[in-house]
Amino acid sequence: MHVFVTGASGFVGSAVVQELINAGHSVLGLARSDASADRLIAAGAGVHRGSLDDLESLKAGAAAADGVIHTGFIHDFSKFQENCETDRRAIEAMGSVLIGTTKPLVITSATGLFNLGRIVTESDKATPETSFNPRRASEEAADAVAGQDVNVSVVRLPPSVHDAGDHGFVPMLINLAREKGAAAYIGEGLNRWPAVHRLDAANLYRLALDKNEKKAVYHAIGDPGIPFREITDLIGKNLNLPVVSKAGEDAAQHFGWFLHFASMDSPASSEQTRNVLNWAPTHKGLIADLDSEAYF
Repeated sequence: MHVFVTGASGFVGSAVVQELINAGHSVLGLARSDASADRLIAAGAGVHRGSLDDLESLKAGAAAADGVIHTGFIHDFSKFQENCETDRRAIEAMGSVLIGTTKPLVITSATGLFNLGRIVTESDKATPETSFNPRRASEEAADAVAGQDVNVSVVRLPPSVHDAGDHGFVPMLINLAREKGAAAYIGEGLNRWPAVHRLDAANLYRLALDKNEKKAVYHAIGDPGIPFREITDLIGKNLNLPVVSKAGEDAAQHFGWFLHFASMDSPASSEQTRNVLNWAPTHKGLIADLDSEAYF
């Protein structure tokens, strides 16, 4: 299959590209810059110039392929809601050229959409009633294009997709601890983060593409829920910094815009995903990965 991949030179997308090529697929990767194009060429992929806010480039890339995997997202959290709406438009644009075909469109969402006080499953739906998170725009767009006869499925990623080269939430916590001189958690630190190794997530995207089941939802979850305190303890240990509890205004001052994510309690299951796709994570978990030179 010839697959169009957005975010193809990113942390997750580059692993997806390699997974697809290793499985015998060919890849056309979206590239906004020369550096991204060079990385794609080095990986053995074709290059399609464009960006997530260039809807015509997205339509052209999707139309030229036998299937699409959308891992791209603009990670500027100062404009989070705006970037979620960009993602909505990107999904709708790519879906518009797949209407009436059987070509798979696999889009990316997040288990962090939900803060339900229980384990999130693939059956939970992202609606205004269940989630105040603007990222639900991605799943709303998936529902919209599914209603237009597009074979769209959703892969939900956890707060931590980890491996060497990670530049997501865990490195942000590490940098924050260095800046503040302490690794902090909120209250007792019992809120839970699910996690997955980047290569296991990449394998799941490829299986979802091959399955091509309309309106399916998959969870890329290796660790179902790690207490935030455990993550903080390892950061403090490796940086030789104190580990402290924060609450109220002290927590807000310490974490700033990251407070929402630091307090997130969103354990998640991948049981349905494992059963349907015969997916089984094989790489190390977050705690083993974090307690290594990969992060420090």
